[in-house]
Amino acid sequence: MTSHATAARRAADVLRENRRTGYSAGAGLAYDYTCPSPETYPFQWAWDSSFHAIALLHVDTERARTELSSLLSAATGTGFLPHMVLWQDDLRPRATAEFRIDLWEGWRSVTVAPPVVARAVEHVYEATLDLAWLKRTLPAVRGFFDWLHRHRRSPRTGLLEIYQPDESGLDMSPQYDAALGLDTSPPETVRDDWHAAMRRLIDGYSRDRRPESPLREAGAFVRNDVLVNSIYADGLMSLARMEAEVGAPAAASRAAEAASRDIWAALMEHCWDPERGAFFDLDLVSGRRSTVLTVSSLFPLIGDGVPAAVAERLIHEHLLNEREFWLPYPVPSVAATEPSFDPSFATGAIFRGSSWVNLNWYLYGGLRRRGYVQEARRLALRTAECVAVQGPRECYGPYESAGHGARSFGWSSLVLDLLHTEGLLAPGSDSDALSEAQLLSTEV
Repeated sequence: MTSHATAARRAADVLRENRRTGYSAGAGLAYDYTCPSPETYPFQWAWDSSFHAIALLHVDTERARTELSSLLSAATGTGFLPHMVLWQDDLRPRATAEFRIDLWEGWRSVTVAPPVVARAVEHVYEATLDLAWLKRTLPAVRGFFDWLHRHRRSPRTGLLEIYQPDESGLDMSPQYDAALGLDTSPPETVRDDWHAAMRRLIDGYSRDRRPESPLREAGAFVRNDVLVNSIYADGLMSLARMEAEVGAPAAASRAAEAASRDIWAALMEHCWDPERGAFFDLDLVSGRRSTVLTVSSLFPLIGDGVPAAVAERLIHEHLLNEREFWLPYPVPSVAATEPSFDPSFATGAIFRGSSWVNLNWYLYGGLRRRGYVQEARRLALRTAECVAVQGPRECYGPYESAGHGARSFGWSSLVLDLLHTEGLLAPGSDSDALSEAQLLSTEV
């Protein structure tokens, strides 16, 4: 079996094995989703499930729809969609200690995740052409994006704000060290120091915190995050296209498109550093930009909203730079030139140097749209090689592809979509396991 066929097989297996179904008494709802990792992450995470749904299109399209429907059933009447949905009543008590979260109403986190859900719903619709499902699903997606605009839009910049590092999904990234007071932490203590800082941050917020609580006023951690805003702007364009598909008034699509353009313009104004040729988060507490070059700095590549000259600088000066991000198994979550770069996972802290399949998936699409077809193909095949050799792990070493973090990790199954786009995976067959006929023979 070829190495990419092995990667596809392992990805399909983990999607099947990580499925969780049941009824949550605490939520009063049935659930059917793919957990990120049985041992490490047993609950439903919003951006994980969005990636799982995209991968599931190559295994079982009905499960792809159900994955997103289960997630969106946790949305509130105000439109809020939680980062975490803790369906299982018996596993819930340990969650606040292990994941450093505040629970709201006992079964939902009070935090948000990067809004990948719009892109995921669009992918599922494009693959299935299930208009009835889209019409049922779109109101919750629209509601969440409206909620983000109402409750997380910064009056100063127009960009979305996050109030905890984990709302970016990048948790322990060194781009947050200064804001958390960890910029002097030695590598051997950074993981423990991060957990302690997160506990202090959460404990400092109100005990009766709600999703709509005005945390900007606390001034503890307020940030315009580049990755979050890039995914939001990209999602707004997905929303605009889906509004047109369901026959919504043309004004709805135009409004979403205009909002997307506004976010891209604000990223250029507030986060673009023309001297370094990269984007950096704006810390609204200190009033300064981050200075740490991470994969987040490249994320405006995922959409079409930044000028072509800016995209070219991101690609040539950074993404394809063999001293920074274009390592043997790209793309590391931190540039190799940064002092905090941890390629071997020695700190045990995530997003400090390892390569991640979900981030590669986004950047792969950005490269292809800009005509970098061969570079995108290399990224896809190198990513598939990691999964083939190490199995679906949380992340991988950028020099030798060693598996890091959690095992049986769900979103690493995105290799199925990468291989499919590269023509190395035949169309899916709505089955629970890929057949040999679906796996083409070209080697990685």
